[in-house]
Amino acid sequence: MLRLRYCHVDYFRFSSSLRYLSTNVACESASDFTNLCSKGLAKQAFHRFHPQIWADPPLFSHLIQSCIPQNSPFLGKQLHSLVITSGSSKDRFISNHLLNMYCKFGNLEAALSLYNVMLWKKNIMSCNILIKGHLQVGDLEGARNLFDEMPARNVATWNAVVAGYIQSEFNEEGLWLFRKMHVSGFTPDDFTLSSVLRGCAGLKALFVGRQVHSCVMKCGFEFHLIVGSSLAHMYMKCGSLGEGEKVIKSMPIRNSVAWNTLIAGNSQNGQSESVLDLYNMMKMAGFRPDKITFVSVLSACSDLATLEQGQQIHADVIKTGASSVVGVISSLISTYSRCGCLEDSIKVFLECEEADLVSWSSMIAAYGFHGRGVEAVKLFEQMEQQELEPNEVTFLSLLYACSHSGLKNKGLEFFNLMTEKYGIKPSVQHYTCIVDLLGRSGCLDEAEAMIRSMPVKEDAIVWKTLLSACKIHKNTDMAKRIAEEVLKLDPQDSASYVLLANIHASAKKWQDVSEVRKAMRDRQVKKEPGVSWLEIKHQVHQFCVSDKVHPEAEKIDLYLKELTTEMKVHGYVPDTGSVLHDMDNEEKEYSLCHHSEKMAIAYALMNTPASAPIRVMKNLRICSDCHVAIKIISEIKNRKIIVRDASRFHHFKDGKCSCRDYW
Repeated sequence: MLRLRYCHVDYFRFSSSLRYLSTNVACESASDFTNLCSKGLAKQAFHRFHPQIWADPPLFSHLIQSCIPQNSPFLGKQLHSLVITSGSSKDRFISNHLLNMYCKFGNLEAALSLYNVMLWKKNIMSCNILIKGHLQVGDLEGARNLFDEMPARNVATWNAVVAGYIQSEFNEEGLWLFRKMHVSGFTPDDFTLSSVLRGCAGLKALFVGRQVHSCVMKCGFEFHLIVGSSLAHMYMKCGSLGEGEKVIKSMPIRNSVAWNTLIAGNSQNGQSESVLDLYNMMKMAGFRPDKITFVSVLSACSDLATLEQGQQIHADVIKTGASSVVGVISSLISTYSRCGCLEDSIKVFLECEEADLVSWSSMIAAYGFHGRGVEAVKLFEQMEQQELEPNEVTFLSLLYACSHSGLKNKGLEFFNLMTEKYGIKPSVQHYTCIVDLLGRSGCLDEAEAMIRSMPVKEDAIVWKTLLSACKIHKNTDMAKRIAEEVLKLDPQDSASYVLLANIHASAKKWQDVSEVRKAMRDRQVKKEPGVSWLEIKHQVHQFCVSDKVHPEAEKIDLYLKELTTEMKVHGYVPDTGSVLHDMDNEEKEYSLCHHSEKMAIAYALMNTPASAPIRVMKNLRICSDCHVAIKIISEIKNRKIIVRDASRFHHFKDGKCSCRDYW
């Protein structure tokens, strides 16, 4: 005869994977019962074991728990009815499970009704569950009221409210509650510390973060994987990349979270080359990249405009099955766009089965960045037909597209639509786009009036945008006044001095140019050097103006001389009036000839197949002379040349530019 062994359970913890096991159910039967529940087969479990459940009602907890991952609120209500029928509704253990179930389903009304009839059955766990229920539906006030009313609390209570405030981006209140928790004599655990460190990162509160770091060490969590990653994230988010890397390197082991933290931190701090190196190291260490990894790494490819590496990472995305993740799709759209491959961006977008708002906004931005404003407008109209509600980012991309395509009336129409139909309050960035839109179309007075009347505080960028428009329309009087406004807000902004000097140089006012340059020297403002780069055979080549450092500098110099001669035959006249220095024409021509983008294009012509498009990136806006020169080069060499400057993309082909000389 088979002898049945019985399980005896003395202690039950609400969050354990095996909940309540009855002393009346054999271990073998109990195992079958819990396996059915864990697989979401609650109905089968109930029908097969209902005699045992009826005899021992705490087993209802397994059935209730199994409804949650299956997202089956109807079944949950049926079980609640059965609990009442069985006479077990007064059991605190079962009631807490029911309370948790309603909260997880987001049914706060049902949870509150149950909580209010529990009366003497309530305990700290009941309150903690309901606090989390309030937080899950975004009811911070309800959670806080319940928290304040509690006669007793435990660490889980404090964790819930601290994390709730920080997840809702009320970081200061979250940190204040953490301090109160500490004063009340509670010792933080790994969950508390991870939440608080996220709060410090959100505030970029480095000093407070270092204090929390001391607390981490006192509590013995310095080598904890999650706490360590949160600590590193905090340092990197606060701009202290070195301290963050030190934390990661001190960890005895690393998991994918630690690698992602390290990669994301370098990406956020502009260390794009390091991001790609770390990505390769992560794969060599045997860790599989995930969607979080890809977003950071693709962002680095966008910044560097390294198309070939971006294509390799796209292949990794497909291999790991992340090609349907909307966040990764948006990053791919942005990467291809910023590498000059708009058609590939369009392809990625069209292949996306369930594009979200971010994907649509990314595609609108891509069109705008390439000067395809009409397509951006059409895409926005399609998005509205899909009943997707645009946000402030969508409108920022749309206004940018309109300003760079000369769609003045459309841009103003969308600005009004944003405020009147969608109730979005314009930020200074939105106003900057409108100022750009008006300025480019020649409405300089109207643009200035908008800046002076807008309800948000102006920054240096919005004034600098108008200053650029003054240069386009050669309005030296206004330029001088607007430059003063820029320099009041940012006296060290070299670009504004250069813009003003260029305006004076175009008007041949060399005395005024000298005064601007003197002001730069007196204030120790240095002009940002122009840098251009391109990728050939997985290698990035970088050029500065009049560069002599590149190993093939002499060959490039010789090629440029021949190319300039050929260009002059086809009508090229160097724009010597744009050179700031008062020098003879020969020196001015040499200076123009050796702008960084011309050197990069010359190198590409020397080292790439005649059929291959040339992609060059530049840190500053392309000058008028280079713009004219590259149009001529594209015609005489029969090459497609794509240049990304600080403002937009220029696609040169057959002697024309996609911007139609409107940039």
